[in-house]
Formats: sequence, structure tokens, C-alpha cells
Amino acid sequence: MTFSHLDKSVPEAEWISALEGRRRLDPELLWPDGTGRLVLLAAHPDDETLGAGGLIAILAARGIAVDVVVATAGEASHPDSPTFTPKELAGVRRDELRAAVTELAPEVAVHFLDLPDGGLARHRAELDAALAGVVGPADEHTVLAAPWRTDGHTDHDTAGRAAAALARTLGLPLLEYPIWLWHWGRPADVPEDLVVLPLEEAADAKIRAMAEHVTQVRPLSPAPGDEALLSPEVLAHFERSFESFVLTRPRPPREVFEDLYRTSADPWQFESSFYEQRKRALSLAMLPRPHFASVFEPGCSIGVFTLELAGRADAVTATDISERALDMARQRLAGSGHVRLEQGAVPQDWPAGRFDLVVVSEIGYFLQRSELLELAARTEVSLTDDGVVLLCHWRHPNVGWELTGDQVHDVFRAQNGLRVIAEHSEADFRIDVLAKAVAS
Repeated sequence: MTFSHLDKSVPEAEWISALEGRRRLDPELLWPDGTGRLVLLAAHPDDETLGAGGLIAILAARGIAVDVVVATAGEASHPDSPTFTPKELAGVRRDELRAAVTELAPEVAVHFLDLPDGGLARHRAELDAALAGVVGPADEHTVLAAPWRTDGHTDHDTAGRAAAALARTLGLPLLEYPIWLWHWGRPADVPEDLVVLPLEEAADAKIRAMAEHVTQVRPLSPAPGDEALLSPEVLAHFERSFESFVLTRPRPPREVFEDLYRTSADPWQFESSFYEQRKRALSLAMLPRPHFASVFEPGCSIGVFTLELAGRADAVTATDISERALDMARQRLAGSGHVRLEQGAVPQDWPAGRFDLVVVSEIGYFLQRSELLELAARTEVSLTDDGVVLLCHWRHPNVGWELTGDQVHDVFRAQNGLRVIAEHSEADFRIDVLAKAVAS
């Protein structure tokens, strides 16, 4: 997607006609008892007002707690300005956001992350960690909101994907608000599941809040490079009597995998696929010794690889998020008294003790980036002095999940306390064996 704010904007009348009759968003469906929390992520100051200012005002008036998380200070909005340096503009835009939010709801908590404007994609791990930190322990009355993840602006898309990943991980509803779609798009580009929120009395507060973003709606000066970023034609898309959101109710990962095993007893064909059999054989052949004292295998699924590990270990601890998968693993390993099977997800459900082999196979890309970083750190800490890590992952994209197998391996290889002792890579999968680094 390539566009400029200088392009001719889609006439607002065209949008009003196209959006007529859309299903309405009822806040009571997300906050049924009038209590709860909204954590709204904005890529830049003004996103929160343009895309969801009315929602913020409506919820705050109903007693819903609202946190606004601002990823960047928007310092790159006027790169050729002779009036403000990027640092000066960042300070002004932070002040504008505070003033705008005060117009919407003075009690809203604002969190500035100060990540680079235009560079969120390169700082995704920091964004993930910061957003998860603000959300904290969430319950069923917590809702996330963020820019629409296909809005066309790299920062908006990155922010949307980060929020979607966290919502999926925590099992939270997600509201995505389009901004630039209304500028570059056409009615055929509108998602089918887009819903509208009538603003009613909140519309006036939103208009006042929009006006507080002076650096975006007015010229910084008469000089070239200081032109207003948002033209009246663009602003018209946000002066509507309603706001628009794509509502997603992600299912918790445990529920997703339970359904997967309910549909198939072996969804990845561990038992029947030559690819899987060969991959396991290569993995075991790359291990540096024939026997291990204590093995940990998270994401053990139905226990096919667990059984092979049990033949080379004194003790095996294996976990999986799905109880249905574990039931099948228990049947397979019924005669292996030295294997302990437990329900749990990594990195949060990490077992006690130390291991001389940790197997991370085909699970890393199901995690959020911040969880993957924690997984790598916990793995390193839990290893014995002569412990090793066996990594094996599919290298192609996994639909619905953002990380790739190569990214998982790169995170582990970046751990200071681990070194590569064996590696194998081919088109479909990759295997790495890492050992504790020897202190110099």
C-alpha cells in the first residue's frame, strides 16, 4: 500500500452512503455490568482522537477505565519543517495529546512509549513488551483497541498487529479503528465485519479534541515544509456522527488447540508423515550424547516425540496446552513411569528444576514476541552446566501467527549464554542445537 496525505481524499459523502445500515456496536456487550477497562493503543498522537475519541469519551462517562498507550511521539510528521526540530515537535505533540485527551475524559491514563516515528516495525519487541506491561493481568472485562492492522501506514499496521497478537494470547476482544482507509480506500475495501458506534453527545467532545492537535490540523507556519498534515477533506472523515471499528473476539489459545485435537487425533500427522519421522530422526541424531538425566519438552502434543526422548533419558517432563492432547499422550506413554505429563503453556508454566536437555520444537511461532524472548531466557537459566537446547521449527509462514521458525531460532541464538554446537537447515525446516556458553 502506497499513498500520501497529499493525495485526493475519497469524498466523505461516498463513505456515508457506503456505511449506511452497518451493524451498531453496543458497548454493553463488551462491558455488560458497566465496569471494566479499555486499553487503547495509538501509533501516533492524534490517532486516539481521530479513530476512537468518541469511544473514549463514551466509556469514560460510563465509568469504564481507559488507558491510552502512545507508541511514538509523532516527531516525523513534518520532516522538512524549518520551524521545529523532530525533538521539539515530539514535545509539542505530546502536549497536544494530553490536551486532546483532557477534552475527551480528564481521568484517562496516558502512557508514552517514545518509540521511533516511522520505525515501529523495527521495534516490535519493545512495543509488545510495553503494551503487555500496561495491560497487565487482564480479565474478561478488558478490551484492547488499536489502529486497523491493514490501514496502510507501516506504524498503524505494526501497532494493529501487536495488539492483535496480545489479544489473541490473552483471549481479549479487540477493536481496530481505521484511519487512513478513509483516505486511500473505496467502499469495496471496507471489512465485512466493520461496525459503527453512534457518538451522540460525545461527538462535540471529539471535535474539540481534534482541534487540540494543532500541528496536524493547521500549518506550523507559512513556510514550505510546515503545511497542515490533515486537510479539511481528510478531517471530514472524522467529523462523522459515528466511529467505525472492526471487532474481533479472539479465542484463548487453549480453546483453539482443544478444538484442533477434537477435530483430529493427530492434526500434524506425527505418526503417519515421513516428513515428521525424518525430522525427529535428524533431531535426535544431532544431540551431542546418547543419554540425558533430565529432559523438558514443552508443547509435547500427543507424545510421539516424547516417547522417543523417554528412551534416551532418566526423567522427562512434558507439557502441552491441550488436555485432550495430553490424554492421548498418557495412553501412548502408559508404560513410561519416568515421564511426567502436565498441562501448561510456556513461558508462564515453567516447571521447577534444571534440565540437561530442553526441546523447543514447533511451538515458538505460536507465541507473542515478548513471550518468545522470555522463553529463550528461561530456557537458558534452567539448563545445567552441560545442558543443551534442541530447536526444530517449520520455516514457512504460519497463517494467523506472526513469527516464523527462523525468527524463533534467531532469538535463541542471540542469547549470550548459549552457543551453537550443531545446525541443519533446509527449505522446510531448521534444527539448531545450542549449549551453555563456556565462561571466559
